[in-house]
Amino acid sequence: MTLRGVLPVLATPFAADWSIDEKALGAEVDWVLAQGADGVVIAMVSEILRLATDEREQLAAVVCEQVNGRGPVVVSVGAESTHVALRLTRSATRAGADAVMAVPPLSTAPGDDEIESYFRAILDETELPLIVQDASGYVGRPISLDLQANLLDEHGPDRVLFKPEAVPVGPRLSELRDATGGRARAFEGSGGMALADSFARGVVGTMPGPDLVWAISALWQALESGDQARAQAVNEALTPLLAPVTSLDSYVAFEKHLLVRQGVLTDARVRGPRAFSLDAESRRQIDGLFDRLKDVVFA
Repeated sequence: MTLRGVLPVLATPFAADWSIDEKALGAEVDWVLAQGADGVVIAMVSEILRLATDEREQLAAVVCEQVNGRGPVVVSVGAESTHVALRLTRSATRAGADAVMAVPPLSTAPGDDEIESYFRAILDETELPLIVQDASGYVGRPISLDLQANLLDEHGPDRVLFKPEAVPVGPRLSELRDATGGRARAFEGSGGMALADSFARGVVGTMPGPDLVWAISALWQALESGDQARAQAVNEALTPLLAPVTSLDSYVAFEKHLLVRQGVLTDARVRGPRAFSLDAESRRQIDGLFDRLKDVVFA
């Protein structure tokens, strides 16, 4: 499977007893693929930090089965220990994932040698490509450019890819590109907020949320085809809708609200404890911006 294009990070739907709602998850997979997604991803906004290890394995197995070859599946295997990361890597490989993605441990601050060993261990555990995710725009701390360049030099651009989210996103992306002689294959990771700028800096795709995949796909297609007027119009309508998203919790709350509004999910349950909840005024504002975006995309 080619790792390129629009690969949305799925939301994890929960049943009334807070177990993973596999039926709703399958319906979400079908919906995002029908809306123009090139594949799917399980990652941070899938609430993986609030899932038990066996639930993360369950999530990967259900998604791989539901996608059934219609596009690549990327499974996040990042964990607080190398031991757990390797278990998740083995499980994702068995489930049929096309690539794995990993953040470094978030609760500790190991040195570069330790972090590099962690990523190397994941690469040694599977033949799948590894996407190195720097999620420090939301959590953790930035991964050094030297470390990322070392992994690329050692394993090549088909085995090691990147999702740089350290701020400022644009300059950091250019630094990664320049530090690797343009060989780094990177995905935009700001939910689409920085997609237009990131495309100009050479990204091979984007990993937004699932709720606006139809708009992100329209923007990506316009950028690839060189339709600057279309790209500008979609981007100008998309940006205000994404602007209030400043944390993982806000991202999850926004996307689940919009998935319910579009009939993809029946409930916006988010596992707690939560640091952010949508109030009535925020929902009204989001709905108004959402309607405007639809008018632009489907005009």
